Amino acid sequence: MNTQTLLNMALNGVDTLGYRLEQFGITGKVNRHNVAAFLMAEQKHLEGEWDSIQVRVNRRRSQVERISHQIESRKDALVGPVLSRINRFRARQ
Repeated sequence: MNTQTLLNMALNGVDTLGYRLEQFGITGKVNRHNVAAFLMAEQKHLEGEWDSIQVRVNRRRSQVERISHQIESRKDALVGPVLSRINRFRARQ
């Protein structure tokens, strides 16, 4: 089924529900415009939450990359002397 058809059916259902509730005097605030506004506001809220999650993930990724770069740069300073001593020891034998 086409998404536009489903959307129209849902909006017609909301209109019918709002009309019936208004007939009973319950509320006049259930209509397609209020539902659409609510859905748009929630969509923006979810987009904001997703952006927030992406920022946190990217921040952690950056921290991990920075730490791995520091480890790699210090590896030569730490491993170099050890390897040179091992090589000297091998040369003696």
